[in-house]
Amino acid sequence: MSLGIECLLSEDMASAREMATQLDELNQHRKSIEQGMQREALAQLKDLPLESMPFGLCLFEADWHQGVIGILASRMKERYHRPTIAFADAGEGMLKGSARSVPGFHIRDALDAVAAKHPELISKFGGHAMAAGLSLPEQNFPAFAEAFDAEVRRQLREEDLTGRLLSDGTLAVEEFHLELARALRHAGPWGQHFPEPLFHGVFQLVEQRIVGERHLKVVLKSECGSLKLDGIAFGIDRDIWPNPTIRWVELAYKLDLNEFRGQETVQLMIAHIEPR
Repeated sequence: MSLGIECLLSEDMASAREMATQLDELNQHRKSIEQGMQREALAQLKDLPLESMPFGLCLFEADWHQGVIGILASRMKERYHRPTIAFADAGEGMLKGSARSVPGFHIRDALDAVAAKHPELISKFGGHAMAAGLSLPEQNFPAFAEAFDAEVRRQLREEDLTGRLLSDGTLAVEEFHLELARALRHAGPWGQHFPEPLFHGVFQLVEQRIVGERHLKVVLKSECGSLKLDGIAFGIDRDIWPNPTIRWVELAYKLDLNEFRGQETVQLMIAHIEPR
């Protein structure tokens, strides 16, 4: 972080460029570490049918990097739609965990409940509704994983783990305009109890391509009419996309602006995409 701050504050172009190059190299290294950890986490779960999977996931490998476990927990939470804690070795027989939650499950309060029932398991913890951190002795990991799963099962039902998206409805063709996109952008700040409006609809898929390794850039045509729209979906499944045989898609999306060379256009920020 200190290198990033120094780069932003630098008034020397050559020095700033050198630091930006270092930051890019660090980010590429972080991506490589994250992808390796994600493969290992998926390998832990690959033989578990969904109906046998814990409601609360606890994952640990001795060589996982402490600085990336938060990202890993987020990725696994998004994939399996359940509260997830990823742990790394913190030295001296201790584990450090980073937790991410799903709507309707207060992860910090859940850790508090586990600590109250099993005061010997967790050394320390803190956080808020959707994210938390904790430390515990490595020898306590199996017992903690069992206790955490039990607490998630106490609060959530199986249908709560399906990754539901709540839509504010569909937009008519005439509503895809800059004024509405600007109004939504400036209506925030959005947060957990004041979510940004999410819309859904069926669109014809005109163009599709990968940008930035794992992001899908698309051109869409409205179901009723000839209006063309740009859209982007981040972190898509490369086993599915791009696929030239897919002609129609159903989307959950946010209406946003794309600013390029001083020009503003409407862009759909795609939260979910599936073939229709």
